[in-house]
Amino acid sequence: MPEQKRDYYEVLGVQKGCSDDELKKAYRKVAKQYHPDLNPGDKEAEAKFKEANEAYAVLSDPDKRAKYDQFGHAGVDPNFGAGGYGAGGFDFSDFGDIFDTFFGGGFGGFGGSTKTRNPNGPIRGNNINISINLTFLEAAKGCKKEISINRLIRCEECSGTGAAKGTQPETCQDCHGTGQVLTQQRTPFGMMQSSRPCSKCGGTGKIVKEPCKKCNGMGRVRKSVKLEVNVPAGIDDGQTFVLRGQGDNGINGGPSGDVNVTVSVRPDPLFERDGFDVWCEVPITFSQAVLGAEVTVPTIDGKVTYNVPEGTQPSTVFRLRNKGISYINGRGRGDQYVRVNIEVPTNLSAKQKDALREFDEQTTDKNYRKRKGFFDKLKDFMKD
Repeated sequence: MPEQKRDYYEVLGVQKGCSDDELKKAYRKVAKQYHPDLNPGDKEAEAKFKEANEAYAVLSDPDKRAKYDQFGHAGVDPNFGAGGYGAGGFDFSDFGDIFDTFFGGGFGGFGGSTKTRNPNGPIRGNNINISINLTFLEAAKGCKKEISINRLIRCEECSGTGAAKGTQPETCQDCHGTGQVLTQQRTPFGMMQSSRPCSKCGGTGKIVKEPCKKCNGMGRVRKSVKLEVNVPAGIDDGQTFVLRGQGDNGINGGPSGDVNVTVSVRPDPLFERDGFDVWCEVPITFSQAVLGAEVTVPTIDGKVTYNVPEGTQPSTVFRLRNKGISYINGRGRGDQYVRVNIEVPTNLSAKQKDALREFDEQTTDKNYRKRKGFFDKLKDFMKD
């Protein structure tokens, strides 16, 4: 299960909107602290060193940094492009700027999408992915579980602005609060202009000169939270259920993300699952199989009794209707299948062995259907 990524600014210990020099200085400090050569055999230090490298690779690239500031980790995901960007990662806003130059306006609905985007508009919080362990019965019947998550919440000290108490973020002078800057380039077709996220403010349109000390200018802080969740009855190993709105808090009034909970179900000594059906094996004695008997059978709802018929053969399977697992978010449930295993007795006394020999002498092939059929086939085989 993938772990929740920390905020890249938090990883390097810098504020949003910091300069390239501040970013580089912070990265060198963290990289030196956790370098594998200085921490041989320390897996935690190695993980933090890789985390710092990943953070710096994104924040040191102006385009990646701007996308990260606007969309979080999703913005720098290699598969990002379903929203805001076209197929293959092509930014259609550039295409629109070219047509603005030639024709004085947008073309075919392309132009202006990046320039008109509100840099301070609401942004949804990131989802949090966690996993929990369940017993077979907890998954089959449902249960309550307490989980712990680390989520980003709005900083109470600065009310989410990122600026120190008594101050406010200032409008970026480079982009005049739009979050975008226009660039011009001379080409054989004339002057071309395009827009890019402002590198000075990271596309937010604002500069925090006095960052809040509690959140380091990010507007959110990470907090450990305990939640009691209802695990739905019938969930299976590897499946995920969602806690809506329990993930990271959004930015600028945006909605919170979700918590995706993936379950891992431990094997059970009595039961096996097949879809919504349950299988178990019940050992019975030789005499119970021959004479028939009332036996106790375990189910996920508790013990039940079942009348094993006279002459029951090894590996016979019988069904208990509606004793299986409940359908998730639906009516009804599966069945339970019970396979009987006739156990051969061991360590018999001389008297018990004599009784069995006497019993065997009094039986004939007529008492054994499979045995009689086998020897009939054997006679035919020997004739050939």
